[in-house]
Amino acid sequence: MPFSRAINAGLRRAMSESDRVLLMGEDIGRLGGVFRVTEGLQAEFGDRRVLDTPLAESGIVGTAIGLAMVGFRPVIEIQFDGFVFPAFDQITTQLAKFTNRHEGALSMPIVIRIPYGGHIGAVEHHQESPEAYFTHTAGLRVVSPSTPNDGYWMIQDAIASNDPVIFLEPKAKYWMKGDVDAASRALPLHASRLVRRGTDVTLVGHGAMVTTLLQAAALAESEGTSCEVIDLRSLSPVDYGPILDSVHRTGRMVYAQEAPGFTSLGSEISATVMEKAFFALEAPVLRVSGFDTPFPPAKLEGAYLPDADRILEAVDRALAY
Repeated sequence: MPFSRAINAGLRRAMSESDRVLLMGEDIGRLGGVFRVTEGLQAEFGDRRVLDTPLAESGIVGTAIGLAMVGFRPVIEIQFDGFVFPAFDQITTQLAKFTNRHEGALSMPIVIRIPYGGHIGAVEHHQESPEAYFTHTAGLRVVSPSTPNDGYWMIQDAIASNDPVIFLEPKAKYWMKGDVDAASRALPLHASRLVRRGTDVTLVGHGAMVTTLLQAAALAESEGTSCEVIDLRSLSPVDYGPILDSVHRTGRMVYAQEAPGFTSLGSEISATVMEKAFFALEAPVLRVSGFDTPFPPAKLEGAYLPDADRILEAVDRALAY
């Protein structure tokens, strides 16, 4: 099943199980969204549960907050990653703080779906990776599936959460196909996942970068280097257990991400691993990131985004210590 259809199926199941779940966003109804993730849901559930909204992200989030206050579980779509910033005040100063402000008496079961990341040949505001803004904000849960099976189950788990969840969907993977086990979920929402076993270097990433890490690991194997790959899945909170277990086995780690490297999620995870696994490390934890510049024109995205070669260069540096 394609990644986008897996999320669609997860939304459909959640909406079938509870009439308090509703969808809101720009062009998500009749059109089914820019990436067709919500295709067919308005026809099935009606325009009172799948709502086309004005082009007003702040208003969309503000409306969802009001609906959550009276018992609904809104799932809203931000059409592209760069469009989330008009809603930033509502998300970070209102939504993230409501439950704490009301001493736990008021929950905010809102999911904000954000297609993010590059590799689609678009322009700025359409290919960005804003995850660090939200992982830095206390009161938000932040997750990013990388496979159709995770997309199917994680969207349902996010909807079931009584806390606000930023649900980051790697748009480059919308057309990727994979098996979906609709009978049983593999992992909890906030668990990291060991994707490939190895012995020499631990490679960690999230979203679309997991595929790139697997490509790098396959190339490294052909050169005699064994790389272990871990899919972060949950960006906040972070499940460090599998990461630290892996680093204790390999003694080396590389974190890869599309986002710029300065004060990034990769910075935090690298620092934490060096604190908690210092005596197991044979080399510093290294990072491979997008450059600290605005996202470039489409023709330059291949130079901007980390690829398998840049990851393998970091692997070589780690092994050289």
